[in-house]
Amino acid sequence: MKDKRNVMLMTLGMFAFLTNGDNYAAAPLLLNISQDLGLQLEQAALSVTAYMLSFGLFTLIFGPLSDRFGKVTIIRIAAFGTAVFSIVGGFAFNLPSLIVFRSFNGAFGAGIFPVTLALVGQSFNDKERQGAIAKVMGLMFLGGATATALGGIISYIGSWRLVYIVYGVAELIVALIILKILEKDKGVVEKLNFFTAYKTPLTNYRFMRLVLVIFFMGFSVFGTFTYSGKLLQSLTGFSVLQIGLILSFFGIGTVLGGRVAPRIRKVLKKGFLVAAGILGFVCLFALSVLTNVYLITLALFGFGVAFIFLQPTLVSTAQAKLPAMRGTAMSLASFNMFVGGAVGTAVNGRVIAANGINSIFFNTSFVILVVGIIAAIFVARFEMRQKKAAMERAAGY
Repeated sequence: MKDKRNVMLMTLGMFAFLTNGDNYAAAPLLLNISQDLGLQLEQAALSVTAYMLSFGLFTLIFGPLSDRFGKVTIIRIAAFGTAVFSIVGGFAFNLPSLIVFRSFNGAFGAGIFPVTLALVGQSFNDKERQGAIAKVMGLMFLGGATATALGGIISYIGSWRLVYIVYGVAELIVALIILKILEKDKGVVEKLNFFTAYKTPLTNYRFMRLVLVIFFMGFSVFGTFTYSGKLLQSLTGFSVLQIGLILSFFGIGTVLGGRVAPRIRKVLKKGFLVAAGILGFVCLFALSVLTNVYLITLALFGFGVAFIFLQPTLVSTAQAKLPAMRGTAMSLASFNMFVGGAVGTAVNGRVIAANGINSIFFNTSFVILVVGIIAAIFVARFEMRQKKAAMERAAGY
């Protein structure tokens, strides 16, 4: 049983790695795309916007679908869909075709992240859940962090088209493995009703305030990591490939941090999330003032560790608040994380124009510190309520 779950984790983690990488790998290649298709750079960037908007919207749709028809069924459909449209994206011939292909890619990709974490959440008990979620999320963000380097290598060998095709073929191979090894689960609701599905979580005050914390988590992580490459380029003048390799240390931090998180939490107990917030503060503050590339690399690694300490704990708590609707809960959690990232990216873009790139890392260091403190309070209160309820049940109340 344990071996099956480990295989499931590795397979889903690998697909999350590829899906997130598929998203990030193309961004540095926009200049090549615009030149090849005869577009302005801002026109080519619409393909990235289309992917992200489609991803965000369909995140809200796939959660209730997974609660109705089963999570494995949705993951299988999403896996094949995103693989096919990633490959097709490599054959785009003009701007409309590129936007359509990437929109469909994002739509199917949205069925991977939240539903995968919901499936992992229901497959592991309370003690194992955080570590299992952290492993999948670590691989997911490693995929995003290394995508710039992988995209640079693949495009150097071939072209931007080959980047989409290689990711798509790799996704198709893993999709076939998913089809073979994942056992179908049953839906947890009898009827599909999106209004009813979201009415319960949206009217749950304690759940929604935790989701708001996840929004600011996305704001502080995605909203700054997006500009890490630009920070490195302004300081070092390195190539895209070199910068991608340095940024991969954020992903390495998420993978290694995910492995040690359960043990660290056992030692620090209620201070775990506060410590994660402090680590995030130190690393982001360091990025705002440092110029040494080795220290910056270390700060990126620590930033990844802080993130993977915070996010899986928040996600697993959100799932525990709505145990009968894990898919829907994960949809709202991931939607807020990505919307938070989009808002953070937009806000920080304006801050950079007004005050310079270092200021966004300085400002966000305080945001992640507050996130760690508030998250610690909310999670501690939830766990206390759980223990109290368990004691009352044991006493026969």
